[in-house]
Amino acid sequence: MTRLDRYILGKYLKTFLLALALIIVIVITFDVSEKLDKFISHHATFGQVVTDYYFNFIPGFVNLYSPLFIFISVLFFTSKMAGNTEIIAILGSGISYRRLLRPYFYGSLLVALVVLLLGNFVIPLSNRHLIDFEEHYVKSKATSYYSNLHFQAQPGVQVYAESYDVKKARGFKFCREEMDAEGHMRRRETADIITYDTAKSLWQSTGYTLRTIDSRGNETLDRQPTADLDFGIVPEDFDLLSKRIETMPTPELLEHIERETIRGTGTVKEAKIELYQRLLNPLAIFVMTFIGVAIASRKTRGGIGMHLAIGITLAFGFIVFMKVTTVFATGGNLSPFMAVLLPQLVFGVAAVYLIHKAPK
Repeated sequence: MTRLDRYILGKYLKTFLLALALIIVIVITFDVSEKLDKFISHHATFGQVVTDYYFNFIPGFVNLYSPLFIFISVLFFTSKMAGNTEIIAILGSGISYRRLLRPYFYGSLLVALVVLLLGNFVIPLSNRHLIDFEEHYVKSKATSYYSNLHFQAQPGVQVYAESYDVKKARGFKFCREEMDAEGHMRRRETADIITYDTAKSLWQSTGYTLRTIDSRGNETLDRQPTADLDFGIVPEDFDLLSKRIETMPTPELLEHIERETIRGTGTVKEAKIELYQRLLNPLAIFVMTFIGVAIASRKTRGGIGMHLAIGITLAFGFIVFMKVTTVFATGGNLSPFMAVLLPQLVFGVAAVYLIHKAPK
């Protein structure tokens, strides 16, 4: 790494970290002023607020807004270099424009790797503590009672409960149906009340009824006042809050997608979008960096102000585009992979075009 690489890379990282630190301080200040009454009324200590809330809040904030602050940082220090004719001097010394971009690539790679690590492993664990803190000290208590739960436990097996109490692991008006390959019902189990016995790992069923239908259509009916049964499900299958995808590390998220695909609960799209965002959003670091370089390396009369105006407009356009494609994937026919990749591709092409047109 040459002196030029160290010089630009140092500016890249220092400006980014400084901008990020300043905005984090500002955001935390406003957040404290907004939530202070709730912290006090719920008797949250200073140590709990700092370690359990804000220490877990910062990684998610950094991961979410890194592309934007990278973009602003690159615009700021590169525009300043262009204003001081440093870019002209570098190119005039015989260094190619492509060679000039190398330290920007090094900086993007470093930040992207950190964002990738945070998004896939650190932030999901931080979100668990953050959500737990918010439920105890900021928001009202999380619900532990659900109604009209319906899901596929495994291929051909449908489960329904009219209501379910998470704290007591107890369901009411329970029904489990097994279908054959042709979609005909072969087994139907119902119970007025089911309660999970952790010692036996079985469901204690009250008012249990078993209806079986053979291949000829003959039915048999069996009723039992009480029974301990294994329905092939566990209490976590009923707890919707236990399936918050933002709290799952990527290996766990992959297992969740596979399981929910079998269950057919309708949450697979959201989980896939979350997965692809974790894997592909670090590409936005590269896209925003090179767009910033292409815009700011040109010396203009407006200086930094003009560059920031153009850059911020593009950055917010990128963010809006990402939100729009996510909505189309969630409620439309756009695949989750394309919903995440499309903004990167479009603005990636824009970055290549701007770099090609940049004065060299």
